[in-house]
Amino acid sequence: MERYFGEATPKLGFGLMRLPKLENGEIDLEQVKEMVDLFLAAGQTYFDTAYVYDNGKSEEAACKALVERHDRSSFTLCTKLNAWMGPTDEQSAKQQFFTSLERTGAGYFDYYLLHALQPKTYHLYEDWHLWDFVKEQKAKGLIRHWGFSFHATPEILEELLTKHPDTEFVQLQLNYADWESEKVAARKCYEIARRHGKSIVVMEPVKGGALAKPQADVAALLKAAAPEMSAASWAIRYAASLDGILTVLSGMSDLEQMRDNLSFMAPFRPLDEAEQNVIRKAQALLGSAKTIPCTACSYCTPGCPKNIPIPDIFAARNRQLALGQLARGQADYNAATAESGKASDCITCGQCESACPQQLPVMSLLQDCAAQFDT
Repeated sequence: MERYFGEATPKLGFGLMRLPKLENGEIDLEQVKEMVDLFLAAGQTYFDTAYVYDNGKSEEAACKALVERHDRSSFTLCTKLNAWMGPTDEQSAKQQFFTSLERTGAGYFDYYLLHALQPKTYHLYEDWHLWDFVKEQKAKGLIRHWGFSFHATPEILEELLTKHPDTEFVQLQLNYADWESEKVAARKCYEIARRHGKSIVVMEPVKGGALAKPQADVAALLKAAAPEMSAASWAIRYAASLDGILTVLSGMSDLEQMRDNLSFMAPFRPLDEAEQNVIRKAQALLGSAKTIPCTACSYCTPGCPKNIPIPDIFAARNRQLALGQLARGQADYNAATAESGKASDCITCGQCESACPQQLPVMSLLQDCAAQFDT
């Protein structure tokens, strides 16, 4: 008997947010098919997409690479309803569910989430009766389990779980870099969810890829402890080792990443005490770093009036801040902005900050990047 909902679920989830791309910008469907096949062959089952991922192309890829090619009972599929990226009213928000059903061809969703609840937007899910809506779809058999993904304060999480005690699971940003972060409050949110008896799906275990290629001193620490293991393996296993975890999503974007993830998660072995001590040392090193905590979710970019590639700019700046690679950072910046807006083009409209799940001061960070790169 499971101690908590989803205890027996394989602990590696395939996040379909950052799928491999061809040179023309389209999803590399043939590579995705290979990745799906490897994932299922290794005994993993949980796939995660969303209505807004890649303007719907992620859900379409899930249909072609997964649903149309594998028995429906061999996998579980999760998608999400986002009330603040695109919808203008209750009807258009609810329509996302039916569009997702059509795009994926899945027939039903094993898991369904109210997507990316944030301080400035979480009221929309209440105002538009979306909590009741997902329960109605579950009653019809179109949803097996439902919950919400969360990017807000511990106080709001407490409020939501108290108001909606029938929530079956929550999706939280948990990684060892953010564990004691005042903004993300990973530990506090984790503890609240578990106190309410909720299972947790982990998102951003490698912090948008930052913990797959961490700063030099952290990379050296991990390599010395286990030369054969990737930096990403430490981050994913750390999250999966927590109690109450349903699965840990990894946004794998090529076959190499898939093979690496499966090498240490199929089967999964929790971190032992010596390995936990290595993570504590890594956390101390990260606590002294002054990097931009962007996870490259790209929620900030669709509405930018100047078409500024904000996550790419921040990644270029982080290369300088964390690794000291000034010339490489400038080169990355030049490439990212060659056919789009520059950091100095920002008109401080604030659209990016209202969309940022990390609640970053994006406009002031762009000003810093402009001073570094555009002068």
